[in-house]
Amino acid sequence: MRILATDMDRTLLPNGNWEADDNAIELFNELTRAHDVLVVYVTGRNLALTEAAVAEFNVRLPDILIGDVGTSIRKHESGEWHFDEGWTTHVRKVSPRWEAEAIKTAVADIEGLLEQEAEHQNPFKQSYYADHGRQEEILAEINERVQGRFDEVIVYSYDSMDDKGLVDFLPDSATKQTALEYVAREYGCELGDVVFCGDSGNDIFPLTAGFSGVLVRNADEQLVENVRNAMSKNPQLKVYFAKGDFRGLNGNYTSGVIEGAYHYGVFCGEF
Repeated sequence: MRILATDMDRTLLPNGNWEADDNAIELFNELTRAHDVLVVYVTGRNLALTEAAVAEFNVRLPDILIGDVGTSIRKHESGEWHFDEGWTTHVRKVSPRWEAEAIKTAVADIEGLLEQEAEHQNPFKQSYYADHGRQEEILAEINERVQGRFDEVIVYSYDSMDDKGLVDFLPDSATKQTALEYVAREYGCELGDVVFCGDSGNDIFPLTAGFSGVLVRNADEQLVENVRNAMSKNPQLKVYFAKGDFRGLNGNYTSGVIEGAYHYGVFCGEF
């Protein structure tokens, strides 16, 4: 079995400013059901927001949802979601110093940092909006107060639609990368047999972790640069950059996911 994992917003979902192919999502639905592939969504969205996106864009449900930037894992079986308690146990064991409330207290008065709404928080995720124009100063202040104290990882990304910086504090054992590695181990897949598709800042870790990576054509320019730099330092990394003009598809969003899946042989044949 192969695993096809993809970020949602502006990777699988055409909710950015780039042109999307009208038939791409329908084609993605058909191709994933026609091939022996485990579909995994790897997203910052929680379950409710994921289900809302599925309904809005008429995209299929995943077999597995890695949600909340990697801090939750759910399987969809027989029409129901099943929360992976084993993942929670693993995170608590591997990151024993993690404490969301302590991080919240530590960064409470940093200028330009605003705590996100309650629905974007969970016991393993403390999230903020950030003034993108002050990114360097904010991250420097955060690092001074937090770095290395809570078994944490600090993930900065940029929401180009809303022109906002996003800061996620996560346990260092519960990221998009580590959650996807956990799923791969569970299903007995080598990392190279897992295709991961992304477009923005918090996708850098799975894209450079040894999976078969795909950058959709509309990917953030800074991410493209960062991935190319990582590849120059580690020639073993495999990342495909969607180009468009592939079987009539333009390479943006879902079309880039499909192009990348064909590149790695997850999909084959005509459509």
